Amino acid sequence: MSDISTQLLHHPYTPPSGFQAVQPGVHRASTVIFPNVAALRARDWRHKTGYTYGLHGTPTTFTLEQRIATLEGGRHCTLAPSGLAAVVLVGMAVLKTGDEVLLPDNAYGPNKAFAQGELAAWGIAHRFYDPMDPGDLARQLGPRTRLVWLEAPGSITLEFPDLPALVASVRGHASPHPQGVVCALDNTWGAGLAFNAFSLGADISVQALTKYPSGGADVLMGSVVTNDDALHQLIHLCHMRCGHGVSGNDCELVLRSLGSIALRYAAQDAATRTLATWMQGQPQVALVLHPALLDSPGHATWQRDCSGAACLFSAVFHADRTQEQIDCFCDSLRLFKLGYSWAGPVSLCAPYDIAAVRSRGWPHAGGLVRFSIGLEAVADLQADLAQALGSAFGAP
Repeated sequence: MSDISTQLLHHPYTPPSGFQAVQPGVHRASTVIFPNVAALRARDWRHKTGYTYGLHGTPTTFTLEQRIATLEGGRHCTLAPSGLAAVVLVGMAVLKTGDEVLLPDNAYGPNKAFAQGELAAWGIAHRFYDPMDPGDLARQLGPRTRLVWLEAPGSITLEFPDLPALVASVRGHASPHPQGVVCALDNTWGAGLAFNAFSLGADISVQALTKYPSGGADVLMGSVVTNDDALHQLIHLCHMRCGHGVSGNDCELVLRSLGSIALRYAAQDAATRTLATWMQGQPQVALVLHPALLDSPGHATWQRDCSGAACLFSAVFHADRTQEQIDCFCDSLRLFKLGYSWAGPVSLCAPYDIAAVRSRGWPHAGGLVRFSIGLEAVADLQADLAQALGSAFGAP
């Protein structure tokens, strides 16, 4: 090999083994090199016993999958490019034409949109149930029902459902499908910390790793975790056929953050409870929605099943406060930034029109703002809320 290009590409040096560090190494690959033809033919990507192609996994993605499975209390984990991609992956893997999916009416909006759009176009029916009424779910289960989505708490409005009772409704249904009805839980809020999805009856637990596992507001990723070997294979095969992949660099960022997830969850939880309680006392506010508050829907169930309450709360303003005033309040905030997502280091807020996205109506006439509490000092955030309320609504 006289040409320098060939020498560099086929350099014989191999670094010594035995290197260990706090953080796992980052492996980026499309092509995986095999030592011989026998190894190329023998390796099976389906069971993660070896490496075949970058899309099917590297040591970095396998490491993150195992750690997320441990976080969730599950056995198998599959990574997806975003939280929504993880939700969609479950639907595509489990459902086929002629099936039906049931979703809580307060589910994550893009999950509902996927059912109303792509799934409906593929001949898969959908219905929405009241997540606070297990009897309503039981009445809606039918012979075509194959998948039931659970969410705890509900998106934006944070009602906390009785997950064991909802699962019991599903288990009591006489499904004609050989594998029965699958219960999939969006566990992004719980993050594997507030409660164990599988001990409460879920078959599948989905997270947007974008939120707490990342913690930095700079990564998009999702995960699908299960204890069921057959379900995992359904998901794993669909994942391969869809060509989903995650980058080694993004996995590195999530792996770096996982070690502090419990500390961040607890700190943001404590700050959120303080600020949610303070907002309850503001005269402009009719209701504060947060599972740890006594008058928030599902509080007793949250208290029974959970050890934490994450970083979100929503405030419903009195009906005589106009949307223009509420928008002015959001614009007047200085530390709280306007933006979607949550669980990052910077506090966020966003106004929502809940009535427009609920099929079963919304009982409150006033406007709603959802808050995500970051890692700023609580006193500074409270002062920011106070000045913005005064700026938008005047002296109480």
